[in-house]
Amino acid sequence: MSTVSGGRVAVIINPISGLGVRPDAARQRAELAAACVEAHRVDADIFVTERRHHARELTHAAVANGARTVIAWGGDGTVNEVASALAFGDAALGVVPSGSGNGLARELALPFEPRAAFEVALGTRRRRIDAGELGGHLFFNVAGVGLDADVAHRFAAGGLVRRGLAMYVVRTTQAVLAYRAAPITLTVDGVTHQVRPLLIAFANARQYGNGALIAPQARIDDGKLDVVVIDDRSVIGIIRRVPALFRGELASVPGVAMHAAVIAQVTTPGPIRYHVDGEPCESSGSITALARPSALVVCADGGHAI
Repeated sequence: MSTVSGGRVAVIINPISGLGVRPDAARQRAELAAACVEAHRVDADIFVTERRHHARELTHAAVANGARTVIAWGGDGTVNEVASALAFGDAALGVVPSGSGNGLARELALPFEPRAAFEVALGTRRRRIDAGELGGHLFFNVAGVGLDADVAHRFAAGGLVRRGLAMYVVRTTQAVLAYRAAPITLTVDGVTHQVRPLLIAFANARQYGNGALIAPQARIDDGKLDVVVIDDRSVIGIIRRVPALFRGELASVPGVAMHAAVIAQVTTPGPIRYHVDGEPCESSGSITALARPSALVVCADGGHAI
């Protein structure tokens, strides 16, 4: 008997997410996914992504074909694509985390072992969480302007080089050494601030991933974004903030301001490089961040079950 809350299941696999991925990872993951859904006796379709944005296309097609649960097997980028396609609908997102950060999976306390993750995704527990929107792009974990956006763009410029914590440290170090802060007009729920930030994070959830708690008080179902403004400092000043980031004590660090908001706007004289869930974007002039309450159904315990 099925333990899924009705309807078909689709599994969307990113074959290159994660560290130490073998050449036959696509086949291995597809076989494991098939075994897991077969054990639950559910009708399922299994897809493997071939390019950027493919997961989004596959999700739209799966929902049109009757899928009520779509399981994203990959990292934050894959999860974002699938979740963006499911947002504001009734089909649920399941996650089998295999990225370098896995921020949303950590926030939802999902298991990292694939079989255990499938058990949660194919179980009966469902809850609704918020989304954020920045520059017209949805995010479910963290988006931002400044240094973290520069890191995201550096990763994108590196093509398909595997990310991982070591590569993240390399790209972040490069960005810290090269980054030059620019003046920004930031309006948070109607209150305007003139800032020259190292970064501005718009957090739906608490962390980037790997325990880096950029917004320790953020909640994914409170109908708000946490806006974190970190002012520009020397390289030594930046390094000194890192332990507080991982201890969840960033709010107590001088030069850090945090606001809970429904809407915020960033305005600059020139181009704005930003990211949503680590995916690089670019605009000009002004971009708006919005909280999108109860936008997504997820397969997870906790919060308000539905």
